[in-house]
Amino acid sequence: MTLSYAPGDSLAHRLDPRSKLLVQAGFAAAAYAYTTPRGLAALTLLAAGWLRLAGGGPRDVWAYRFALPFLLVAPVVAGATLGDPWFRPERAATTGLASYRVLLILVVAAGYVRSTPVRESRAAIQRTVPGRPGQFLGVGVALVFRFLPLLKRDLLTAREAVRARGGDALPVRERMRLVAVAGIDRAFGRAERLGTALNARCFAWNPTLPPLAFGRADAVALAGGCALLAAALVGAR
Repeated sequence: MTLSYAPGDSLAHRLDPRSKLLVQAGFAAAAYAYTTPRGLAALTLLAAGWLRLAGGGPRDVWAYRFALPFLLVAPVVAGATLGDPWFRPERAATTGLASYRVLLILVVAAGYVRSTPVRESRAAIQRTVPGRPGQFLGVGVALVFRFLPLLKRDLLTAREAVRARGGDALPVRERMRLVAVAGIDRAFGRAERLGTALNARCFAWNPTLPPLAFGRADAVALAGGCALLAAALVGAR
């Protein structure tokens, strides 16, 4: 139940990361082009199937629970008005579909993160985007994937520390402030240690990356990603 790679031997684990990135891009485009009950119902089956191919399940999606309150509150906020009729169901329904669309994209992202090592993600980006921009993007993605689980762990540790010291008796606002301050302080500390470690290891913009190769299964993934992109173009017209 983490935002990180989980070793395994599933079909998604054996796919080339470039194929998986294309599937993600095609799925996101299709989700924006077909934000309707029928379209999202079909995409739900695709998202669930993709997560299963990565050996994941609901517990992997639960790792993104920090986004759920925003997705649930958004339709209520969109439907509320300051005057008569006070609430517009059509606005709430439209925003609700958009929120569910984001949830499906997170499900597909969970399958990718679970089945793709950080080094392979960096290699895929640097070999897809040429030159220094690709190197910059590759480094950024690698650092984000490695940093997010640590920051999440720091916030959970800070929350547990506040509870252990009787913080449950404090107002919610005060508890949030204590956890946020502790989390930011640890984030800056980790960033400083990361900079020192990169200098000590003679950080290189273009290190030796793992080899990537398309297999037979990638042909199906590439075809699926292209089909989703084509469907999105048709739906956008």
